[in-house]
Amino acid sequence: MWARTICVGLLAFTVGLIHHLQPDIPEAALEYLSSSLQSLSSRQTTAGPSLEEALATAWDQLITAPSRHWGKVAVGVNACVDVVVSGVSLLQALGLKPQSGGDHVVLSSQEELAATFLHYMQRGAAAERFYSDAESFQHISRTAAQNPGAKHFVGGNAALMAQRLASHPDIQVLLCGPVGPKLHELLDDRILVPPASLQEQDEYHLILEYKAGEQWGSGHAPAASRFIFSHDLSNGAMTSLEVLLSSLEDFQPQLLVLSGLHMMEGLSQEKRASRLNEAAVALSDVPTDILIHLELASMTDGDLMRGIIYQVFPLISSLGLNEQELLFLTQSANGPHSSLSAWSGVPDVGIVSDILFWILQGTGSEGSRLTRVHFHTLAYHIIATIDGFWGNQVAAVAAGARVAGAQACASPTIDPSRVMLKSPLEFSTSQMETSSTARITAKEPVAVWSKGGVTFHFTPVLVCKDPTRTVGLGDAISAEGLLFSESKAQ
Repeated sequence: MWARTICVGLLAFTVGLIHHLQPDIPEAALEYLSSSLQSLSSRQTTAGPSLEEALATAWDQLITAPSRHWGKVAVGVNACVDVVVSGVSLLQALGLKPQSGGDHVVLSSQEELAATFLHYMQRGAAAERFYSDAESFQHISRTAAQNPGAKHFVGGNAALMAQRLASHPDIQVLLCGPVGPKLHELLDDRILVPPASLQEQDEYHLILEYKAGEQWGSGHAPAASRFIFSHDLSNGAMTSLEVLLSSLEDFQPQLLVLSGLHMMEGLSQEKRASRLNEAAVALSDVPTDILIHLELASMTDGDLMRGIIYQVFPLISSLGLNEQELLFLTQSANGPHSSLSAWSGVPDVGIVSDILFWILQGTGSEGSRLTRVHFHTLAYHIIATIDGFWGNQVAAVAAGARVAGAQACASPTIDPSRVMLKSPLEFSTSQMETSSTARITAKEPVAVWSKGGVTFHFTPVLVCKDPTRTVGLGDAISAEGLLFSESKAQ
């Protein structure tokens, strides 16, 4: 584009110079040069749309409503108020310096917070941890609240997904979780909250955000993301699960969206195992005509992840997760590519597809109801489904990708000038066996392939160049995907 602009400028200058130096030059010659200039200018101004713009336009054409919407959706169980602040700014206000201690499964001091924050900031990866010292957490919370840039938002996977689902005018949404006065004020007025979920005090989570390229000491963030931590006992014990399940008979939803299992990492191992078993038993009593979607979040405890895989996965119909959760899942259960210690850059599509296929094969569990997985990473999304159970998944995966780019830029629609592609446009569909090569084009932004009764739907993400807010993107993506999905099992 720049080369053409320069050529146009030089030609215009030449025409003017010739006319000035040789005023008697034949008129035909001048007309020829002028027409050449107009031709070049016309080509420049009528150049085709960018790939980003073409993809966004193609998505809009593909994203069609399902023939049947969910009439009612019940959502639970983690809900809180997010206090969003610059991570580096808060840690500096606490008088902390960059620590090289690496990752900590549970945070017990400010120094461990600094080390774990730096560990994930250097990777540009999202993570969530439990902060065990209540008094220290209160001090950090007060410091965060005094930060001039601190903002309060709806928080917790369940509450965030409820917010997105409630944006659809024809869907009734019930939210069960610990809802205090501030959160109740922030929630969409259309969301129903049963009296048993209301409490006198809010649960607060601290969201430490950082931008791409931001530095702290020698640490450098390759991508914008966030680090989340809390001392949240209500969500950790999943105290609202029974309220959620007891509400199903009166509310009569077609879909139950469940999240918050990762919060149990704050419990002792014995209490965690007992509570997970209670949750699995309660979920097994949910009528089979109510589909269950489970949204995972950042976890570090392999025992808890294995418990979820073998006790909860067989009871759910749909699953949502990102690249960190997918890798930890296969590592915990010794699944495909479990020897991979970490992703290197954009997760390999073939590796991701292998793990998704293994999950839908039941991960070794007999009688599993799991028929759909929505995977989302910064650069691309995949929805994998067992054939015959779900419809409209091309629209669903495109809708999830569209909302990712728009919401990250705090824009109602995709602005092509503010986004960029990081996804591969050609890739192998498996790294475990002979596979096909899939391609993305401006006219066909969703690649579809099948393997062993499972169909995969892939689309790139238009990544926001300067994201305004990264918290809750995964929840918005999964909720949007569900809004455009149609169950064939009901």
